[in-house]
Amino acid sequence: QVQLVESGGGLVQTGGSLRLSCAASGSAFIINTMSWYRQAPGKQRALLATLTGDRITELSDSVRGRFTLSRDNAKNTAYLQMNRLKPDDTAVYYCNVEGLTRELQPFDSWGQGTQVTVSS
Repeated sequence: QVQLVESGGGLVQTGGSLRLSCAASGSAFIINTMSWYRQAPGKQRALLATLTGDRITELSDSVRGRFTLSRDNAKNTAYLQMNRLKPDDTAVYYCNVEGLTRELQPFDSWGQGTQVTVSS
């Protein structure tokens, strides 16, 4: 079992910044990808960005130039730094991690989601 705990969401004004964290715990042994998604009210969940190893391999045009990803391998934690936030960024943000457990079984885990609200 691999659990993900997200934190860092909240209410911010337009132009502000937030940093989301996603910590993986449990039997995660090898982490292949760490991704961030978001789901706005009435819309489908959409992929924002993916880290494969230490490289950003996916990045949505909607956040390019404003959001950046990073990870701390020692802490099995991914971060999403969100700058110049807009009201359109209001959504529930989810992290997703894929990899192998210590038993070398593949896993695909989701965080519980964290609300980000950007006021105009």
